Amino acid sequence: MPIEILMPALSPTMEEGTLAKWLVKEGDPVQSGDILAEIETDKATMEFEAVDDGIIGRILVPEGSEGVKVNTPIAVLLEDGETAADIKKAPESAPAKTGQPAAPAPAATAPVATPQSQPAPVSASGARIFASPLARRIAAEKGLDLRMIKGSGPHGRIVKADVESSPPALQSAPQAAPAPMPTGPQAEAVMKIYQDRPFTEIKLDGMRKIIAARLTEAKQTIPHFYLRRDIRIDALLDLRRKMNATLEERGIKLSVNDFIIKACANALQAVPEANAVWAGDRILQLKPSDVAVAVAVDGGLFTPVLKDADKAPLSQISAMMKDLAARARERKLSPEEYQGGSFAISNLGMFGIDNFDAVINPPHGAILAVGAGKKRPVVTDDGSIAAATVMSVTLSVDHRVIDGALGAKLLQSIVDNLENPLAMLA
Repeated sequence: MPIEILMPALSPTMEEGTLAKWLVKEGDPVQSGDILAEIETDKATMEFEAVDDGIIGRILVPEGSEGVKVNTPIAVLLEDGETAADIKKAPESAPAKTGQPAAPAPAATAPVATPQSQPAPVSASGARIFASPLARRIAAEKGLDLRMIKGSGPHGRIVKADVESSPPALQSAPQAAPAPMPTGPQAEAVMKIYQDRPFTEIKLDGMRKIIAARLTEAKQTIPHFYLRRDIRIDALLDLRRKMNATLEERGIKLSVNDFIIKACANALQAVPEANAVWAGDRILQLKPSDVAVAVAVDGGLFTPVLKDADKAPLSQISAMMKDLAARARERKLSPEEYQGGSFAISNLGMFGIDNFDAVINPPHGAILAVGAGKKRPVVTDDGSIAAATVMSVTLSVDHRVIDGALGAKLLQSIVDNLENPLAMLA
């Protein structure tokens, strides 16, 4: 029986995407692992791999189509011995926003029904489960719970062989429907208010939609509290100047942000109880220091993750950060490069911002908002007044994961690292 190829969920936050380019055409044979198309997600342009062998029998969604919902049929794959005549009716798909009519079905094809596609299953933690259309169909027929099956396909995708080798005991359990997200005023109501005033309507792309949804969820569901400190960074600036002079011939230039990343990574090791994330009904305490850093891009932001940042020297952190930031701006990051971590940094100091409160990026336990370092009068240890470069930071903390005293301990460790930078390099 012909197999529906569905619009994949190429990231956990993806709900729809743009079918940017087909790399195959009708009649082409494909094998598992072959690249079928390029798909623009809410975060990046990614390649979509075949998970089953067969022949492309029909392409249902033309390239350039925008707003194609996840799990919408986009093509039909023929198995061994099947021909286009076996496709008796094209699977119904959501209309694609291309500005052009969809390509007509080939005249030689006669219509017949194909199985209805099922919504992508999710794990107990809410993460989307990746499975091939054929694997989903067989699992449904056998009454198997895909959440209990380990995938052996590309990136852990569940394929036909995984389902066929699973014991019958893995029966499906009913899944509760997710609670709808609360929404604000509808577009028509807001536009009516401004109907007599000139304005430009800006279409939301996938990234902006996801940012809006995730930040709304974060502020509504995470009990934030905030810890603030001023940090003297003259010693750090002096060390940075000396190190950059030494590293210049190697083409390395350290930024203040590189030191902040290192300071936070070391602090997570010094206060391991705070190196944690919220996981619905439990807390996961991480062992490595995986630090996410907010990077502004056109129309939004990414938070690429520097893994094992406590073990990396400053020169390596600098190189990693430059590479991740450059590819983030080109939207070339893979999901594993911007997912994970327990802690994030958002630095607006380069824009002259003195201080601000950042919103926690779930499931992280905390995020550090960093302001600009500026000369200020300070009282020295001997009671005299002197000028010092002071940087204000705010630690936003998820109270479900980190209590006040623990958050203060984490922030104190970050301050100690930045005010005594030589010690954190030891």
